[in-house]
Amino acid sequence: MTQQKTKKVLAMAVAAAMFAPAASWATIGYFAHGYGTKAKGMGGAGVAFSQDALAAATNPAGMVLVGSRMDFGLEFFRPDRDAQSNMGPTPNMNTGEWYDGNGTSSFLIPEFGYNHMIGNDMSVGVSVYGNGGMNTEYSAGIYSSQYDPNTGALVSEGPGTGVNLEQLFIAPTFAMKLNEQHSIGVSLNLAYQRFEATGLDNFCAFTPGGMPTGPSNMGGCADGTTGLSGQGVDTSTGYGLRIGWVGQLSDMVTLGATYQSRTQMSPFSKYDQLFAEQGDFDIPANYAIGIKIQPMASTTIAFDVQRILYSTVKAVANPNNGWSGGVLGADDGPGFGWSDMTAYKLGVQHQLDDKLALRAGFVTGDQPIPAGETQFNLIAPAVVQRHLTLGLTWKLASGAELSGYYMHAFQETVKGDSPGNPQDPGHANIRMSQDAIGIAYGWDL
Repeated sequence: MTQQKTKKVLAMAVAAAMFAPAASWATIGYFAHGYGTKAKGMGGAGVAFSQDALAAATNPAGMVLVGSRMDFGLEFFRPDRDAQSNMGPTPNMNTGEWYDGNGTSSFLIPEFGYNHMIGNDMSVGVSVYGNGGMNTEYSAGIYSSQYDPNTGALVSEGPGTGVNLEQLFIAPTFAMKLNEQHSIGVSLNLAYQRFEATGLDNFCAFTPGGMPTGPSNMGGCADGTTGLSGQGVDTSTGYGLRIGWVGQLSDMVTLGATYQSRTQMSPFSKYDQLFAEQGDFDIPANYAIGIKIQPMASTTIAFDVQRILYSTVKAVANPNNGWSGGVLGADDGPGFGWSDMTAYKLGVQHQLDDKLALRAGFVTGDQPIPAGETQFNLIAPAVVQRHLTLGLTWKLASGAELSGYYMHAFQETVKGDSPGNPQDPGHANIRMSQDAIGIAYGWDL
């Protein structure tokens, strides 16, 4: 690559990175179901089947297989999330009301990829994408309103409750062919996070100082604690690695494997009284294996199994049932109580003719949020488990490709147990469904 071309690619990557923090969502826990418009149309399957310059987000070894190319994409994402609390601040407040968490209902999620071949056997590139996130925005102050301790009647309405978490990855990647059948690759994941929380005043009861001073304090607690709620936007940066392998075993079968290390992030210092380990919020390690089967020249079947290790990050995994652990912000403080999860991704592509490729996919996975851990997850109801996807690519007369996809995540509800009593369901219930439409434009260089 010439120096001028390198500067141009870096400028486009930076532009995509500046736009990407507008994205917040949750599909596989709080990870995306897939990366790259083509892979998303196949249920996210792509560990052994790389199709564009976003391949590094799934398996960096695939970059040397896609050749020199550039891809831009944009997704319109619309989650529907709400929560029901049958156990308010006092036992008397059992209204059973469902709260709408869609204060912000739609999001734009961009993606960008560039890959350059060095000879026939090596490539360098960069992929820019939203790794994951979560957003809820309730107009009601679920965790900030004040109630009469005797009657449960509303005394004062607190500020709206919600959180916004965004994760962006910029992944410079090197890949090479070991021979005609096998390739390997490595990405340096440069990560950027944004976070904001509002209306969590009642969580002051679980800080060292005790009860909140009132909604007008916007996060202030009796002991002066401020690193809990209403502190504005905080940011975090960090890094990690993803490595991968792709091997063609026969004309019909190709295998792939990839591993992403835990991404070490700087803490959210403004929210050091909210997240366990004084605001630490690393991105968990994950790994996947995949297979591509091509029973005929025009048809490809891809299947991936992905494992996400949420339990390794205390802010995500520490239990909150009954808040029986340490105080908020401590190493053993309450978290979201998430479990590790496995996702299964199946996709099919059929090349209808030399211009049109059609795709479909299905994703299913474990439920990361146990029924006994829903109290904190009113603000993070990432409970969807089943996704259906459709996609296509149209090759234009210029040789460039126009791709699109649609995803529907079916509504899922988790009915929370009463703290400490798994035989008493129906407290702090959470549910979510999702829809997304994406479009991408790419071409070989």
